[in-house]
Amino acid sequence: MAPSKTRYEFGGPLGAAAIMVGLPLLFNVLYLTCNDKTGCPAPILLTPRELTWEKLKSQIPLPQDGIRGFASWEVTGWLLTYYMFSMILFVALPAQTVTGTKLRESGRCLPYKFNSAFSSTLVQLVIAAVGTYIQGSKFVVWMFITDNYLQLLTASLILSFGISIWVYARSFGVKPGNRDLRELAVNGHTGNVIYDFFIGRELNPRVTLPVFGEIDVKTWLEMRPALTSWILLNLAFVAKQHRNYGRISNSILLTTAMQTYYALEGQYFEEGLLRMMDVTTDGLGFMLTFGNITLVPFLYSTQCRYLAVYPVDLSTPAVAAIGAVYALGLYIFRAANDQKLRFRMQPDHPSVRGLPYLQTKRGTKLLTGGWWGMSRHMNYLGDWIQAIPFSISTGLAGYLILPASLAGASPEAMVMADGRVVVQGAAKGWGMIFTYAYVFWFGILLIHREGRDTAACAEKYGDDWEKYKKIVRWKIIPGIY
Repeated sequence: MAPSKTRYEFGGPLGAAAIMVGLPLLFNVLYLTCNDKTGCPAPILLTPRELTWEKLKSQIPLPQDGIRGFASWEVTGWLLTYYMFSMILFVALPAQTVTGTKLRESGRCLPYKFNSAFSSTLVQLVIAAVGTYIQGSKFVVWMFITDNYLQLLTASLILSFGISIWVYARSFGVKPGNRDLRELAVNGHTGNVIYDFFIGRELNPRVTLPVFGEIDVKTWLEMRPALTSWILLNLAFVAKQHRNYGRISNSILLTTAMQTYYALEGQYFEEGLLRMMDVTTDGLGFMLTFGNITLVPFLYSTQCRYLAVYPVDLSTPAVAAIGAVYALGLYIFRAANDQKLRFRMQPDHPSVRGLPYLQTKRGTKLLTGGWWGMSRHMNYLGDWIQAIPFSISTGLAGYLILPASLAGASPEAMVMADGRVVVQGAAKGWGMIFTYAYVFWFGILLIHREGRDTAACAEKYGDDWEKYKKIVRWKIIPGIY
């Protein structure tokens, strides 16, 4: 049964349809127009009055065999093999069973197998390290990723839609009071096919496979393909930079190190996922599936993809400043989350015992002091701050790729192994549209998520939430927002 009052998000059915059509197209555009063939952006885009399809087509890396070249059975097969290998590690590596939050309908809790994601990534990184030691930057995995980036993107998009269709169709088998504790997401069964497919009907879809056993599809996708693939794509671009120039810049090393730590920390503390809206509220639909399989690895690795073609050499003070911003964001994010968790689990702990709070009619306490007295989502602020250095390391991004005959045309020119020349020229600054997209997108995501959380809390706490908002005025950024 659909809820009595339909509450649409993301612009409702029309917005959901636009996102499902627009994002796959956008990701292809981002790759094609910021490329290693002619520049980032493609030179013709710098003079829009002269733009024609024929000129643009000559400057972007379209497959030689047309639309069919966007996909490859071989690449798709290897991608599925990678997923299968990840599942094998999920079963084989030691992990602990953790109890999730109470389900809305049954009041019971589902078990989750956690911390094998971190171990799984370490195993894959060890394998990659051995391969790199033997073959160097021409390690077959790194070559495969960079040579087939477009086909991997297409395969990921197809898989995103495939899993979304499967969980949507399967959700109609959810019956009230079932033994498997299957439930529909509160806002995921509005009755509108497009919107429900996008937002996700079933809250916690699980599947039991021979040999592998039971897998919680949502948390598995969020902790493995999303984060591990991001690291692997970054490392592939580090190897590509070495193949291009015979060296590795400090900017790509710094970016890769920061992003690898970010991903590994998320996997190490994967139990925290159980307290996130993704698990407690949202169903598994195209929104989360696309985000985990496609958006995270392919958007988040954009900076390293850029730096593989245009290395940026940062000064020592710049490296220190970027590292300091990252450390600040990481500290705020971790300290705020730890304080909230300790207040909830160990209220008598000396670090939180004296903090003020608002007692609600529901019997729970809303923290109004410490980090959470500064804003309602200080953890979001920390998360956004630590994301900023990922883009800053690319500087005033933008480059043009010129023929080898123009090697001496500019003192800033860098010559790749194949003789082509890379300069910034007129493209300087315009590449920021690509390399800074992640920071802007992440900021919008956090603002949107704060709005969703506020709506949920208003419904949950009623008048107490209004009292809380008067005490803690700021949403994310103290004194500003």
